[in-house]
Amino acid sequence: MSERTADRDWWRHAVVYQIYPRSYADSDGDGIGDLPGITSRVPHLARLGVDAVWLSPFYPSALADGGYDVDDHRAVDPRIGTLEQFDELVRTLHEAGIKLVVDIVPNHSSNRHAWFRQALAAGPGSPERERYVFRRGGGADGELPPSDWTAIFGGPAWEPVGDGDWYLHLFAPEQPDWNWDHPDVRADHLRTLRFWADRGVDGFRIDVAMALAKDLTEPLPSAADLADVLDGDHRFFDRDEVHDIYVEWRRLFDEYDPPRTAVAEAWVPAHRRTRYASPLGLGQAFNFDLLQAGFDAAAFRRVVTDNLRFAREADSSSTWVLSNHDVVRHASRYALPAGADLDAWLLSDGKDPEPDTGGGLRRARAATAFVLALPGSAYLYQGEELGLPEVADLPAAALQDPTWLRSQGAQKGRDGCRVPLPWTAAGPSFGFGPGGSHLPQPSWFADVAADRQDGVPGSTLEFYREALAQRRRLPVSEELTWVPAPEGVVQFTRPGGWTCLTNFGPDPVELPAGRVVLCSGQVRGNLVPADTTVWLEAEQAPPSR
Repeated sequence: MSERTADRDWWRHAVVYQIYPRSYADSDGDGIGDLPGITSRVPHLARLGVDAVWLSPFYPSALADGGYDVDDHRAVDPRIGTLEQFDELVRTLHEAGIKLVVDIVPNHSSNRHAWFRQALAAGPGSPERERYVFRRGGGADGELPPSDWTAIFGGPAWEPVGDGDWYLHLFAPEQPDWNWDHPDVRADHLRTLRFWADRGVDGFRIDVAMALAKDLTEPLPSAADLADVLDGDHRFFDRDEVHDIYVEWRRLFDEYDPPRTAVAEAWVPAHRRTRYASPLGLGQAFNFDLLQAGFDAAAFRRVVTDNLRFAREADSSSTWVLSNHDVVRHASRYALPAGADLDAWLLSDGKDPEPDTGGGLRRARAATAFVLALPGSAYLYQGEELGLPEVADLPAAALQDPTWLRSQGAQKGRDGCRVPLPWTAAGPSFGFGPGGSHLPQPSWFADVAADRQDGVPGSTLEFYREALAQRRRLPVSEELTWVPAPEGVVQFTRPGGWTCLTNFGPDPVELPAGRVVLCSGQVRGNLVPADTTVWLEAEQAPPSR
């Protein structure tokens, strides 16, 4: 195992690469990515230079929500592989010096989970139903939902079961919410965490970590009354008591040597994020602020300043994210005018407004270089190392995201960032697998395929490889110093004489002193072009005589 990933605090400064298993690599030709496919691509990950892989759900699932509807939290979906193949992936990654983080989905199970099937069979008032959030409906015969709450994916948050009871699902109807006040639920999740930790998993990404604890005492408030409730008083988001769950999890994580890590997906106000990142809790929390910011100098500097402060307050390190499986890829976001309605853009099949594809890629590379120069850990999403934009023109018949159906076509959903990767410019499914792919791939994938970029100077793949190699040379530190810079420019230094400058503005700016070690574009003479990040290392003074 590499020196960089062997220490107990590896997660504080790691580059973590997210794999969406169904869309990464398919070994058997069924159109769905699988564990052997991922294992076959470990050399790509090692050459890229990542410290860890975050594996999105690979559990048995009906795919009502891309695998986040989990039938069995301690098994592998047969379409994706076996436990033995999972163990082989762990061994192969570890031999390459790469850690493994897996997704844990604790807010809900699928409606095919054994305990939920038991709950339906047992009937109203049964102990089996107490493991989930069942409530009696309104009206004479329970024919009305218990409240007017709306699910994240659209439509009512309550589903009737035909006997007067309704169950809560904050997401899709196929994802019934657990009742985290029930001791069985708590104990079973501890078994799940231990099951994967014992198999060599190094850490866990906790899905919707802010939603587990709920106050469902009667009467249930209306959705309008909950709209602006913050600071621990919301009925089902970010309640203070959710941290009691994570204190118990931390005790389990710390039984291992080295301790298992965890990162919270917690869409909460920034000042509330620190408790999730506490060493007494999960230890780290996602910071999505850059992902939500436009390509703007003032916004980037403000986000970094705030989040480094929050990380110090939490005794943690910050996380930096530009893309993931839930959002439009940042190469496309940066190709659109500031403030563009992404839902409307997707519904137009990516034609209104027309994206500035070249500019989007330049800004995406500049933003990536900026992020990789920051203190803390960086999360990369599969395919961004190829410069992939969003596949915005997927036909309606191909869409799989429940958002499309639940919103009745008002939102196209997240399938455009989940299209299987192009590994080769030729061959079936661009090298994804010997058969087709579960989402249609566009013809232009041939131009950005990994083999088309491999070894090509200036390609996005080679830029990522060089950026991660140079990052490994940076001293491990969680500090930076801002340097005064012209409007539209952000510049900072890191210990050891490193400087990062990003030109967000329209005009070239003067190159600072130092030796250029990385440039997201191309320095022209003594000028840094627009939409470009450059790293410089202090020149070594000649030895005195």
